[in-house]
Amino acid sequence: MLVRYIIIGAGAVGGSIGGRLYESGHEVVLVARGAHHEALRDRGLTLRTPDGVLTLRVPVVDRPEALELREDDVLVLSVKTQDTAAALDAWAPSAGHLPLVCAQNAVENERLALRRFRHVYGMCVWLPSTYLEPGEITAPAGPLTGMLHLGRAPHGTDDTAPRIAADLEKSHFLAPVVPDVMRWKYAKLLANLGNAIRALTGPPAGDADLALRTRAFAEGVAVLDAAGIPYASEAEQAEERGDRVDIRPVAGSPYLGGSTWQSLARGTGSTEADYLNGEIVLLGREHGVPTPVNETLQRLTNAAAREQRPPGSVTITELTAAAEALDVGSGR
Repeated sequence: MLVRYIIIGAGAVGGSIGGRLYESGHEVVLVARGAHHEALRDRGLTLRTPDGVLTLRVPVVDRPEALELREDDVLVLSVKTQDTAAALDAWAPSAGHLPLVCAQNAVENERLALRRFRHVYGMCVWLPSTYLEPGEITAPAGPLTGMLHLGRAPHGTDDTAPRIAADLEKSHFLAPVVPDVMRWKYAKLLANLGNAIRALTGPPAGDADLALRTRAFAEGVAVLDAAGIPYASEAEQAEERGDRVDIRPVAGSPYLGGSTWQSLARGTGSTEADYLNGEIVLLGREHGVPTPVNETLQRLTNAAAREQRPPGSVTITELTAAAEALDVGSGR
């Protein structure tokens, strides 16, 4: 079955997935807003990879009304979690019967989507990529661009998931179909808990940086264990990924930081902290597990985004002290 992919949110992840699908011959429409939409419309998508620079004239629209939907469409939602509700509001009235793939970090998107869409698929996105300038995406991993576990949400598989995965596998991705996709997404949630540290403090700062990352991760593990939520182990993820998705040099485009770092760098005014560190804080409160490090990261990252401070505005010493103060204040 031929499929047209509608990429809702053509930023770092969406632009990489859409660009690679289009490059390999699949029909793709990108959805973007503002200056990014204008750049994609006027100049095409510039996709930088370790193998070179691609200029791809992918069709682009800025809203659902600009596109005539078809029954063979698959929607790929790749906006940040804080923007998911607005995207679902825009697309569900005309497309709620179509398959929707949540190609996003965090674990809340699928629940939000299931309220509005009949066929929802989770995607665990392991795809290093950067979007800082309109129309330009850097995807520095190789030999494959990313690892994208795919399955129905909240669990199971069907005939559609393997078809999507097969298209991704032909487009420079590793795309395993799994019946427990949320187990992989919770593992990725744990891996993303340190994103805020890099965004707030800049490049890793030795032992203090590692210690804070270790504490944030340990809180996440304790919370998921207390909640009885399964997650793939680090060893399982590493074995699956192998040496097929390694960050490599891209000429003129150093890899500077993940999604939270990029949100601060672009001055977007918001980050995913409420749905990454904040997810651990929420579950910790529900199950009686203290989470002072993740609570501190959530609070300070939100403040940096709200005040439009650039990455690196907090020292690792200040960040550690803030977490320690909250830990003491909690009575531990």
